[in-house]
Order: sequence, then C-alpha cells, then structure tokens
Amino acid sequence: MIVLDASALIAYLDRNDAHHSRALEHLLAHAGAPLGTNPITLSEVLVGPARQGSVHEAYAALDALGVESFPLPVNAAERLAALRAETALKLPDCCVLLTAEMVGGVVLTLDERLAGAARRLGLGLSEDPAT
Repeated sequence: MIVLDASALIAYLDRNDAHHSRALEHLLAHAGAPLGTNPITLSEVLVGPARQGSVHEAYAALDALGVESFPLPVNAAERLAALRAETALKLPDCCVLLTAEMVGGVVLTLDERLAGAARRLGLGLSEDPAT
C-alpha cells in the first residue's frame, strides 16, 4: 500500500502545480499498486477544488486513481501526539505517518521533511522514479 501525502495528490490534481510532472511520474511508476490516504489528508487535497467549485471532479480523479481513504482509529490522538512531539511535523503530516503505520504502507510525498521523518521512523518511502 502506498500512502499518499497531500503534496503529491495536490500536485497530481493541478496541472499548473510546479510539481505536477513529478507527482505524475511517481504515480505512473506505481501504476497498479494500491493507493491510500486518510480523511485529514483528503480534506487538505480538497481545499483548492472546494474554492473552485470542482470537488466532484477531484473526487472523480481520485476514484480513477483508486485512492482508498482509511479512517483514523478512535484512539489516534495519543499516537498522533507522540508523532508530532517526535517529528515536529504538523498534525496533517503526522496523519500520513500514522496511516502508513496502520496499513503497513510506504509513504509517497513530495515534502522532504515528511520524507525524512518517515525514514527516521523506519517507514518505507516511495522512491523517486527519476533517481
């Protein structure tokens, strides 16, 4: 399972995003692999489409990719607090890490700080297809 960060999904959905090509390369390199996210990441991804009145189109694109949203567990607060304290990342990034831990997945992110935290925690990290 590849757990997607908002940075990768936002870039994928927005053809004008500076990182669109990189996100597309990542996703094409992992075509057929199961993709997942969580409701917090999904909310971040949908902010731009909500501003533009295109939430339904964004959902359609995510569905076409096969992105599955995994709910955070009821007792997530303690683990999220620990991840935030340990990594100094913002809570949405900690949700990505927690999701990867929960599903035994690797993280796909365009954010170097999140990638570094995933490495330090021993989580798998989707490799950049350009390397």
